[in-house]
Amino acid sequence: MAARKKSAKRKKPAAASAKKAAPKKKASSTSTGKGARRTGASKPASRGPGPALGLVIFGLLGLGVVGALALGQRDERPGDLPDQAEAVETVDVVDPGSDAPVIPVAYDVRVVERHGHDTSAFTQGLLWHAGELYESTGLVGRSSLRRWDLDTGRIAQRTEVPHVFAEGLALVGDELFQLTWQDGVLLVYDRETFEKVREVEYEGEGWGLCYDGEDLVMSDGSDELTFRDPTTFAVRRRLRVRKVGRPVRMLNELECTGGAVWANIWQRDDIVKIDPRTGHVTATVDASGLLEPGERRGTDVLNGIAWLPDQERFLLTGKLWPAAFEVELVER
Repeated sequence: MAARKKSAKRKKPAAASAKKAAPKKKASSTSTGKGARRTGASKPASRGPGPALGLVIFGLLGLGVVGALALGQRDERPGDLPDQAEAVETVDVVDPGSDAPVIPVAYDVRVVERHGHDTSAFTQGLLWHAGELYESTGLVGRSSLRRWDLDTGRIAQRTEVPHVFAEGLALVGDELFQLTWQDGVLLVYDRETFEKVREVEYEGEGWGLCYDGEDLVMSDGSDELTFRDPTTFAVRRRLRVRKVGRPVRMLNELECTGGAVWANIWQRDDIVKIDPRTGHVTATVDASGLLEPGERRGTDVLNGIAWLPDQERFLLTGKLWPAAFEVELVER
C-alpha cells in the first residue's frame, strides 16, 4: 500500500507476517544419492550358519508371527484415526517458475479524462458497477465504504468502518465484500443499503480483492494470489505470480476483467496483468506522471484500479489524490 500505508505502523509483506502458504512437499530422497550405502563393496566369505544362529533365526521368526497377529488385531479395532497424510487437506499452489518465461507487453497510459476525487480518501479498493463507483478507504479511525458519482465527484452514500483498517473491495451479486488489513475479518454489506449483513474470519493479511465471476481473488502483499469461494471465503487455490521467471511481490489493489487479474504494485506506479491460470505476468503498465509535480504534495501512492466497460478504459487514482483518471493503454 503506501509509504504511509498504515500511518502509525508500516505495512509489511505478508511473507513476514501472518500469511500462511500451503504446505510444501519435501524433496524425496533416494538410495542413489550422495552418502547412500555402498552396494558394490566386497563381502567376507560366508561360513554358513551354526546351531546358535539357527536358534536366533527361529526366535526371530516366532516374534514376527506374534507381531503380525498383533497388527492384525489392531487393524480390526473400530475407531482408528486415518493416516495423517490422508487426514490433512492441502491447497494446491501453482508456481509458474518451471514454465518457459513469458515476455510481457509494455504499456504506457494516455489520459482521456480527469475527474475529481476526495482528497481525504485513503483509497484501498475501487470498483465500477451500473454507472457508479464504489470505494473502500483505509486508516484506523478513517476507514469507510462509499459510493460516489464519477462526473461530479459527489459522495452519494457512505458508511464508516471505525475500528479496523479497511482494504480491498469486490462485488458479488448484490453484496460488497471489504477486506481488512490485519484484523482477519471480511466485512460483507448489502450493496443498496450498505447495511453489514455478516462477517467472515480469515487468516493472514488482506490487501486487494476482486471477483472474476467464479472466485474472489485476494492479495496479501506477497507474490501470491489466493482464490476463495465467494460463499464461504474458503481457500480454493493459490497462485504464485512471476514476471519473466522472477517473483512479483507487493501485489496490492486488484481488478478482475477480461479474463485477467490486474494488480497494482505497492509503492510503485506500476500495474501488472496476470494470467490467472498460470501466474505469468503478460503485460506491464507504467502509470507514472498522472499527477503534476505540484499536486503530489500531501498525497500518497497510486492505488485504485476500476474497469469502465462502456468506455473500455481503466480508471486510476491513489491515496489522498485530488483526481481520478480515465486512461487508455498505449503499447510502448
